[in-house]
Amino acid sequence: MAQWREVMDVGQAARYLGVSSDTLYKYLAAGKLPAFKLGNRWRLKKTALDRWMEMQSTPRSQSSRKPHAAQAR
Repeated sequence: MAQWREVMDVGQAARYLGVSSDTLYKYLAAGKLPAFKLGNRWRLKKTALDRWMEMQSTPRSQSSRKPHAAQAR
C-alpha cells in the first residue's frame, strides 16, 4: 500500500484519486475540489480529498435525483 502525504501536489493527488493530472487541473479550474495554492502551485490535503470523496459517494434522496431516461415517461 502506498504511503500518501497529507499535503500533495497535483501529480501526487492525481495518482491518489486515480485520474490524470489534466483531469485534476480541470476540476481545480472549475472549483470542484478542495485545494489551495502555495505560491502559484496547487496543493491538496489528503483529508480534504477523503471528505470530498465521501460526499461525492453519499447517496442522495430519491426526490433530488433526476429520473433516468427510461423512467422519465
